[in-house]
Amino acid sequence: MSAQLDHLVIAAASLAEGAAWCEATLGVVPGPGGAHPLMGTHNRLLGIASEAYPRSYLEIIAIEPGRKPSRRKTRRWFDLDDAALRAGLAQHGPRLIHVVARVPDASSAMRALAHEEHAHIDRGRLLEAARDTPAGRLEWQITVRDDGQRLFYGALPTLIQWGPVHPVDSMPASGLALRALRATHPRAEALSAALAAIGMTGMAVATGAPNLVAELDTPRGPVTLESQGL
Repeated sequence: MSAQLDHLVIAAASLAEGAAWCEATLGVVPGPGGAHPLMGTHNRLLGIASEAYPRSYLEIIAIEPGRKPSRRKTRRWFDLDDAALRAGLAQHGPRLIHVVARVPDASSAMRALAHEEHAHIDRGRLLEAARDTPAGRLEWQITVRDDGQRLFYGALPTLIQWGPVHPVDSMPASGLALRALRATHPRAEALSAALAAIGMTGMAVATGAPNLVAELDTPRGPVTLESQGL
């Protein structure tokens, strides 16, 4: 079993606000993204790959105005329907809220989380999604709980298995590079066990208040992004 960071998730009250945050905070304009009819969301993307985190990117995501998820009886992924998270984004602006891990076999990774001795984690359903891009059709399988929860305040990755095309294949250089990723959580031992069950590397875990921290090199110098429990 092996898992690598696929992308960081930055949530915003609106995609326009997220793009403005990106330019002000990271010094770059995010690239194009697309819509997710399945979840009623849309995004913009930009690469953050480095030697330590190859083929990684940053996703700015928001609820698409007037769009309801096409999948009934399922809340939006990444807790985007959660009232407390939405209030936090409205009050404090866009924020790092989650990470997504790339795995070669999402079904096996889900079983590993469910059956690992110290984990017993229900990561949800494995949903199929797709969207067309100028570089080709993106197809992926992703874990989504019916309640939309991220788990461990966003520190336990959502699992994704890509088809033949990956978003970074067509991304131009952004000037960003992810240097470190770490998390703190009151149940650090349980989080570490869950990460070990899927073979997740490149993410340090320590005991503390819930927080997810990503350190990036940017055109404006080093920038640290934190979730601070959102």
